Amino acid sequence: MTADNQTPTPSLGLVTYKFQKLEIYQLAPQYIDLMYSLAQKLPRSEDFNLKSQLTRAATSIALNIAEGSTSQSDAEQSRFLGMALRSLIETVACQDIILQRRYVKVEDLPEARELGAKLFAKIQAMRRALGQSAVSGARSSVSGRPSPVSRLND
Repeated sequence: MTADNQTPTPSLGLVTYKFQKLEIYQLAPQYIDLMYSLAQKLPRSEDFNLKSQLTRAATSIALNIAEGSTSQSDAEQSRFLGMALRSLIETVACQDIILQRRYVKVEDLPEARELGAKLFAKIQAMRRALGQSAVSGARSSVSGRPSPVSRLND
């Protein structure tokens, strides 16, 4: 482990960052893939509107999880997780609009809705754990000391 919370990955020679080990981060790219697949079903007239909004919001989920992982406090990391949640909710609203506009059928969305709900619950759980560590006086895992958040990936 380096001072920057990075671990070399011997098989690939790549550096792995702390956020890449978080289950919520690992779920986010799966959700992003579903949103990109959904966006591909939209008509060209939505390229610079709904399609762009959907893919940007989905991508923002992973980016906020990553950015928050480098926070100097649990409260700041929780704030970034809150932004990730808002982005996830934005993708759900986009899905509702897509349904209302009849660009897809309701049968096209269960996988996205289920994974979205799972991701939402896990991000919320991590936020709660961060809040509890701040209240209980536990130290942040950002500084390398134990925090209840580390148990969420077990």
